[in-house]
Amino acid sequence: MHTIYNVFSVAGMTCEHCAASITEELSELDNVTDVSVNLATGNVTIASADELSHPQVEAALAQAGHRLAS
Repeated sequence: MHTIYNVFSVAGMTCEHCAASITEELSELDNVTDVSVNLATGNVTIASADELSHPQVEAALAQAGHRLAS
């Protein structure tokens, strides 16, 4: 199986609680195998078996109280 890595910039991540809630919501998306949050850069790397759409990621981030950075 091929793994696809997507990197997204997330606005407003400031603490470990943010990282945990974002990881939890993104991990629930179909075919996601790993989520890595980097608070220092504001980036989230998502490993998945299939390509993820921006709307999927945006919806999961909204559930965690965050949004994609502009």
